[in-house]
Amino acid sequence: MRVNYVEPLVMLATVLRWTVLAIAVGAITGTGTSLFLHGLFYFSDQTAHISLWTQMVLLPIGGLLNGLILYYGYRNETDSAKNSVIAAIHTSSGIMSHRTILIKPITAIITLASGGSAGKEGPCSHIGGTLASWFGQIVKLGPEMQKRTVACGVSAGFASVFGTPVAGAIYGVEMLAIGRVRHDFIFPAIIAAITSFEISKFWGITYDYFPLGAAIDFSEFLLIKIIVIGILCGLVSWLFIELIAQARSAFTHVQKRFNIWMPLMPFIGGLILAALILVIPTDYLGLSLPIMDAALHGQDVAFWGFLWKSLLVAITLGSGFYGGIVTPQFVIGALSGNAFAHLLGVSPTLGAAVGMVAVVAAASNTPIAAVLMGFEFFGNTAGVYFACACVTAYIIVGHRSVYSGQLLAYSKSLWLHYVPNEALNPKKIHISYSLLRKTQYFRHRAELARARRRERKGEAD
Repeated sequence: MRVNYVEPLVMLATVLRWTVLAIAVGAITGTGTSLFLHGLFYFSDQTAHISLWTQMVLLPIGGLLNGLILYYGYRNETDSAKNSVIAAIHTSSGIMSHRTILIKPITAIITLASGGSAGKEGPCSHIGGTLASWFGQIVKLGPEMQKRTVACGVSAGFASVFGTPVAGAIYGVEMLAIGRVRHDFIFPAIIAAITSFEISKFWGITYDYFPLGAAIDFSEFLLIKIIVIGILCGLVSWLFIELIAQARSAFTHVQKRFNIWMPLMPFIGGLILAALILVIPTDYLGLSLPIMDAALHGQDVAFWGFLWKSLLVAITLGSGFYGGIVTPQFVIGALSGNAFAHLLGVSPTLGAAVGMVAVVAAASNTPIAAVLMGFEFFGNTAGVYFACACVTAYIIVGHRSVYSGQLLAYSKSLWLHYVPNEALNPKKIHISYSLLRKTQYFRHRAELARARRRERKGEAD
């Protein structure tokens, strides 16, 4: 029988199989993430209005608890890739550690309830990935199907916590590699994400959206300003990623230099955070959603707020607290977009919205998902501005990411040489030979010009 007659039946069977599997994964993930979110909201509410001194005591305690749980929880774990959803998909055939389902959500709740500056989506992606991994093993899926199922769980987790099912689905797929989106992952990811989102709403999870209102008339001058905001947000994302990397490096160096017991490192991080909040407002601790909301509603916010948030997140995660990394991008993006909008004469509401999605596009290397987030969070009145800002920021940030396990599939510039499909490592990216030749050519021309000027000056003397 010829393939062209059989293929539609095969494709129909594929759609039906993935629909069943994705709905099951989405339902399981939505229930798991809803349980976590209800627990997080409850415990965070208990510490939301404590005094400054109580907060200063809670931070190191939360750090110590994080350190002990993570140390003893993973002490006998032989394959660290199974604790990361990205690494599990790339290197472990979608097999994740069963311990993750308890360890990551519990430590995230402790981090955020004690005041650590982090996000809530990381645990949800781990919950989705781990539950999907379990499900795949129970129904005895093959390695390739197992990887796709775990990707579905990750997408479902993001959709459940963001409240953006389409963007959450694409984010869970796009975050796997820079420059490549697995199209074979998209259909099951979307089905799982929509299911998880609806299940979460059924379990009482609510979401906030920020519609911009009336359509924003297109203006070339405004577009140029938005591109400038995209450039600045790309630089802010670069700073955010570097702060996290440098903080991790510094804490690792101190731990090895003084042979400090590993669980004490987040305790030390908590002490540093406690000292910093004597001069930095406590608004930047925890999820920091109130200041993000203020920025998105066009209110005046501290110009350097994005720097304070970036610094506290870097110390929190760099010292060994566990928490998500996307909510901080939301906050940093909204704060920086609001601040830059005031400088450029743009509506601070529009600037904050554009900045929020642009920082996600750059720091996570997910421009497509970020644009879709713009539509789902803010409506379709500023779509062209979201797209331009996200793509601009994505390019400006270069080849770095908040996700260390992200693969580099395609470079963002033909002037940079890299080894494709390896884990992202900026040290392995080099300037291409063609750019070096051009650089040497212009350098040679400049040296000749300087030599001629010296000769003419000598003749004049």
